[in-house]
Amino acid sequence: MEAVAFVHEQLTANKEFPKFKAGDNITVNYKIVEGNKERIQSFKGDVLKRQGTGHTQTFTVRKISDGVGVERLFPLYSPNIESIVLHKSGRVRRARLFYLRERSGKSARIKEKKQIHASAKA
Repeated sequence: MEAVAFVHEQLTANKEFPKFKAGDNITVNYKIVEGNKERIQSFKGDVLKRQGTGHTQTFTVRKISDGVGVERLFPLYSPNIESIVLHKSGRVRRARLFYLRERSGKSARIKEKKQIHASAKA
């Protein structure tokens, strides 16, 4: 049984993703299969939540498209996810940001977390 697990680990490549949490602005590049063609589509928005542990971990991303809110749930370790790009780290005080669904305009904005650089401290 250990040999099977070892071969499975070698064949399934563990992708490295940036550390992100609820409130961060990310772009998820994922594969779309249409017939025999394959293309990569991007989904840029704010992370509403992360849930689960291990290989069943999922995260929800919300964006506004033509004035309509669109949410998409992604499995983190899906083979269809090509890459995740972190744009902004949000400053939020909770792990689930469902209150953003009822908001629009300026009240739906998430403040950016200020980064302290090591060279600025010295």
